[in-house]
Amino acid sequence: MENQKNKILVVDDESDIREILKFNLETYGYLTDTASSAEEALTKPLSSFDLILLDVMMGEMSGFDLAEKLKKDPATAQIPIIFLTALSTENDTVEGLNLGADDYIPKPFSIRELTARVRAVLRRTDNQTQTKDAHIIQYEGLKVDLDRKIVYVDNQEVAFTKTEFELLTTLLGEKGRVFSRQELISRIWPKDVLVLDRTVDVNITRMRKKIGRYAQYLQTRLGYGYTFNA
Repeated sequence: MENQKNKILVVDDESDIREILKFNLETYGYLTDTASSAEEALTKPLSSFDLILLDVMMGEMSGFDLAEKLKKDPATAQIPIIFLTALSTENDTVEGLNLGADDYIPKPFSIRELTARVRAVLRRTDNQTQTKDAHIIQYEGLKVDLDRKIVYVDNQEVAFTKTEFELLTTLLGEKGRVFSRQELISRIWPKDVLVLDRTVDVNITRMRKKIGRYAQYLQTRLGYGYTFNA
């Protein structure tokens, strides 16, 4: 079993296929969610997924229609898509790839082949992301652009003071680590400035208000300090 933490969404109107794919992908260690239609998929937090396995022939909105919609939205445009479909002609394949799909697997397929292609796509996109976003720190829709000194919350730019920006960068950059107030003070404030613990608390409170739904992850460890615990 692989120790993967990538999150995958399976979108297919056939329940048997959804269940088989979910079971096998989770067996390989992937976090897996499912949707029975393109419309249901749109109710999911799509920007949180690392890969979408997408059937083409579904209900009112086809997989091609959903893919086109996702590629037009900056929040989801970079999510890799693998089409799973009974449409296997050359024209169908070309149409899928032209929509920005990363792979196109005709049905029926073997689980071994599918998981191999999933690994290949995730490996390729992970490498691209590391190269492209070497100066980006991100958790889902909460993103810190280190070069431009900008914070985005669900694709919306949010104004941060310099101190708030550096606090968020420190906590988000080492998710799960608990920082004491003194550690944060020594990292962020000038050495010749007297800073009280209460100053850290005030800045953390302001940050929580600014990051919206992600405030739940900016947690206090009583007696120890603060952590971004996703």
